[in-house]
Amino acid sequence: MKLIVGLGNPETRHENTRHNIGFEVIDELARLHHSGFSSGKGKFVYAKIMEGNEPVILLKPMTYMNLSGHAVIAAMSFYKIHYRDLLVICDDLNIPLGCIRLRAKGSAGGQNGLNHIIQCLGRNDFARLRVGIGPDHPVGSYSSFVLGTFNAREREQTDRVIPLSAEAALDFVSHGIEHAMNHFNTGKQK
Repeated sequence: MKLIVGLGNPETRHENTRHNIGFEVIDELARLHHSGFSSGKGKFVYAKIMEGNEPVILLKPMTYMNLSGHAVIAAMSFYKIHYRDLLVICDDLNIPLGCIRLRAKGSAGGQNGLNHIIQCLGRNDFARLRVGIGPDHPVGSYSSFVLGTFNAREREQTDRVIPLSAEAALDFVSHGIEHAMNHFNTGKQK
């Protein structure tokens, strides 16, 4: 069984913000598999899908971003998920909008949700898919920027990268992180 976690903040006021792009990818995966969300045994909502013969739990923490690790640990414990079967999807300010980057391990790179998951797991060697939200202009406050909504031009790029991110996540499920990295880490805008 695989666990795919999309990071974001709960509450409708955070919908369509840059920080919630992980939630959007999870929603796309659920939509593709005609699956709805239920409350989990912890502070998360989840959907169960099948990708080929592999059962997959899609998870959205209902904690705030900087406490995402609590929901991930609860789900991993409940479903008996090994850290090698975990993929975390999050936004990344250091990657240009429209690009994605998969990694088998690494630092949080300033992403608070990812940082909390690393702290809670006590390790950083789990797969992650970073979805670029990097601005093409200087911003005064990164906090205001990530919690802001996409403008019309950015939304067009985001609407193209979300299905690509979902495809990359499913490739992780079917073929593993190395295969997904080789096929989706182009460094070019999509």
